[in-house]
Amino acid sequence: MNRINPAKLQNSKWTAVKPINREKHFLVSEMEFDEDGSVIACKLEAVLSNNEYSIQWTELKSREKWLQGWK
Repeated sequence: MNRINPAKLQNSKWTAVKPINREKHFLVSEMEFDEDGSVIACKLEAVLSNNEYSIQWTELKSREKWLQGWK
């Protein structure tokens, strides 16, 4: 399980274990907050193509799907 601090999630770098549409490296470009200020979702932007994907931020905790940093 990846340890994630929601306050430092913005602009963090991630590598997909299984590439998504032949894209492997991503940046967290946007974050969505609820009324309490808690993170509920984020947008990942592919580094090469600039495609954006919305995911639940807790998905980034799974080491089977995501690695922290660019590997």
